[in-house]
Formats: sequence, C-alpha cells, structure tokens
Amino acid sequence: MTRTNALPRYLVVLGSSLLLFAGMGWSADKDSSDIEKRLDAATRVLTEIMGTPDKAIPNKVMNDSKCIAVVPSMVKIAIGFGGSHGKGIATCRTADGRWSAPAPITITGGSWGLQLGGQAVDLVMVVMNEQGMQHLLSSKFKLGADASAAAGPVGRDAAADTDWKMKAEVLTYSRARGVFAGIDLNGSAISQDKDETRVLYGKFVPFQEILDGKVRPKASTEAFLDAVRKYSGESKEHARNDR
Repeated sequence: MTRTNALPRYLVVLGSSLLLFAGMGWSADKDSSDIEKRLDAATRVLTEIMGTPDKAIPNKVMNDSKCIAVVPSMVKIAIGFGGSHGKGIATCRTADGRWSAPAPITITGGSWGLQLGGQAVDLVMVVMNEQGMQHLLSSKFKLGADASAAAGPVGRDAAADTDWKMKAEVLTYSRARGVFAGIDLNGSAISQDKDETRVLYGKFVPFQEILDGKVRPKASTEAFLDAVRKYSGESKEHARNDR
C-alpha cells in the first residue's frame, strides 16, 4: 500500500472516531437534560397542585406521608385496550425525619375495555405507612397486588370524612385538563428507572440505598426536595441540615 492511498483511509477512520466521540458526548448531554427536565416538571406539578389548598392533597395526608412520588405527563393511550406509561421521581422520609435524595421511577399499567382516545396526566402517589414504604424500597411492586392503593381524598377538609382511605398503603392522585382528583391505579407497576439513576448519580445505585438516605442529594434535585419539604411539614432544622 502506498503512502498516498493510506492517507485518505486514515482520514476516514479519524473522522469516524471524532463523530463517534461527539455522538457519545451529545447523548450524555441529552440524557442529563432529560432527567433535569423531569425534576423541573415534577417540582412544577407538586407546586401547582398544592398551590390551591381547597383542591389540593390534604395537609394531613402530606404531613403523615412516608414517601412521595410525582410523575409528570404520564401518557395514557387507549386503542382497543387501555395502557399507560410514565417516568417520575420518588423520595422517602429517612429514619431521622429528613427526605431522601430523589430516585427516578417508571410506572406502567393498563386496563382492558373498549376504549379509544389518549391523554397525558400528571400523577402524584403518596405512600402512607411503613408497609407501603417497604414495597417501594423493594424497587418493583404492583399497586393493588403487592401494595393496597386507593384514590386519595382531595381538599383541605376532605381527610376528615375519608379516614377509611387512610388505611391504604398508597393514595393516588391525577391531574388532567386542569382537573385534579383521586385516581384508581390498581394494576400499575412501579419500578426503579435504572438508566436515569445512572445518569443522575453517575453510576447505578440501588433503590433502597437512595431512599434510605445513604446517598447525598445532587444540586439539581434541591428544588424538588424544597417543594416536598414545604408541603410535607418537614422542620426547618432538618431542611437546613440537609444542605
């Protein structure tokens, strides 16, 4: 092979390598941007929902919560049968009463029936007791099968008349087209989003390790945690110590 013929081939290999590395960098930036957008959307959803006390999750529910998960824009599509898929963020109270670093989650589910249509809904799930929290910490469980779930009460005074619902391990809420109400999510499966966990923390970290408070929150998650602290009644002292 002559030097003249070898040069173009070398340039092709070099150019391909540069494109590959550039593509890898773009992909990493895109992944990082996706999780940041999810965190921002989850913060906005919780803030907007709780900003209208008479139509929001009752303070008693939020104050007694063990874990809170927010799934912005869960997609519900129905063509012959119902289906749903969404990505969100979850955090749990740790043993010392603080809120853990957030953990990315996915939720999937469906219901059979003659349906036609589609919509996106914002979803909030509130884990109410230790048993429900243990199901969440397991990193994969199904509402209604592994953990009891019920459409949550809405409004400042709603909790007083719906104490029976407080027996559910998970209270579920949805917002679609500006209407906020409890929703039945039985049959939906919740699991750790392993890919987004790697993007957020730079490596894979087990669900339980994150939600038990063994992982320090990233700066990009602080706005979401501030919203959770604000509406869940966490003490200011705990909030200061988290920083």
